[in-house]
Amino acid sequence: MTPSTDSGKLEHVIQRIDAVNSEDPNLETAADGPRPKELLYGQRMSAWLDRLAPDAPDTLRIAARGQHIRRWTIPRDEYPEGKQGYHAWRKALAAFHAETLGAIMADAGYGQEQIARTQALVRKENLRADPETQLLEDVICLVFLQYYFADFAGKHPEQKLITILRKTWRKMSPLGHETAKTLLPALSAEHRALVEKALN
Repeated sequence: MTPSTDSGKLEHVIQRIDAVNSEDPNLETAADGPRPKELLYGQRMSAWLDRLAPDAPDTLRIAARGQHIRRWTIPRDEYPEGKQGYHAWRKALAAFHAETLGAIMADAGYGQEQIARTQALVRKENLRADPETQLLEDVICLVFLQYYFADFAGKHPEQKLITILRKTWRKMSPLGHETAKTLLPALSAEHRALVEKALN
C-alpha cells in the first residue's frame, strides 16, 4: 500500500465525515460519556486500521472512517423483514455511503480515480481478491468483536450467534484471525466460551 501523499485533503475529508456523523441522533456511551453512534464507530474503525496498516493510503482511510456515514438516515425498518430485505437494505446503504463519500472527496479536490477506488472499497468489491478490501473487512470484524459483540450477544439466541460468528470468521484473513484471538481474553467468560464454541 502506498502512504498518503496529501495530508491536507485527507484531513479535510476526515473532518467532514466526522462533522456529518456528529449529527447522528443515536448516542452510545464511551469512556468520555455519550457520543453520536456513527461518529464513534468511524473513529474506532480508523484506530483499528492504524494498528493494522499505519501506511494505508487515503482511499482506504476514508473508506474506513466513512463506512457508516449518515447510516441512521436509512433505517432497517424501511425494508422488509427477512434475509432478502436485509440484503436490500445493506446494498442501499453501501451505495449511499459510497455516493456521500464521493461528493465529500470531490469537494476536497480528490480525482475521480481515487474517488472510484474509495467507493469500490466501501461497496466491498472483490473481497478476498483485493488485499485492501480484505483489510477493510478485517477491521470491520475486529471493531464488531471488540465493541459491539457483547451487546449484540445479549439480544439473540445462542445458535444465531454461533452462525453469525462463523460467518464473520469466514470473512476474515489469517491476519484478522490472529488479531481477533488477542481480543478474546477481554470478553466475559460466557462470551469467550461462545466464540470458542463457534470456532470449534
